[in-house]
Amino acid sequence: MSHNVISDLEVFEEKFPLAPKSGERRIALEGYFKIGGVVKVFSSEKAWPKLMYPNTFVLDRKLKELKQKKDLYSKNLSGWTKKYKQAERYHKSNQIKKLKEPLYWKHMAKMTTDKEYRRDVETVSLPVHLVADDKWKPMIKMFVTDLDYRKQLTETVKESIVYKKDKRVAKYADELKDFRMNTSGKQMKSLEKKLAKINEIEVALKELHKWAKE
Repeated sequence: MSHNVISDLEVFEEKFPLAPKSGERRIALEGYFKIGGVVKVFSSEKAWPKLMYPNTFVLDRKLKELKQKKDLYSKNLSGWTKKYKQAERYHKSNQIKKLKEPLYWKHMAKMTTDKEYRRDVETVSLPVHLVADDKWKPMIKMFVTDLDYRKQLTETVKESIVYKKDKRVAKYADELKDFRMNTSGKQMKSLEKKLAKINEIEVALKELHKWAKE
């Protein structure tokens, strides 16, 4: 018997032509070589030679390290998925929360009875659906209750270059939501790719583990 140290599938097939060209072990070996793996095998009469390295001890350690990495990526993916869903539901959840806010109903009453108020609301695209959001509630309250503030804000939106292309006073809320969704989405895709790769490697190492035990 002689042993061989091999790091390339083509070399392996050349040295062991009787080894099957398909099947789980063949796929595992190909995947293992792709990530820079090296095998040490002893020639034998069998189709598959005896796998000496990596042995079961080495493979157990590699699988343990892989699981730790997989758990970390899975935890991070869960966190980013939660952030994505929170951003995605931002406007929808506020549409429900607004119904519990007395200020919202005061606004609705003024919309019905005050034409000038209604015009000002339309001019600034008042984000009244965000009335339950602590970041926007003070501004909305001032708009609803303070005539001077309302007129000043309406005039600013009409005349300021800042609002020339977009009259929404709450455009930042939409931009922030989109930014959070984009950021979370990119992180999710990156982690999903990493987890898919880890799963492939894990399958390969488990198959090599079976081989090493023979």
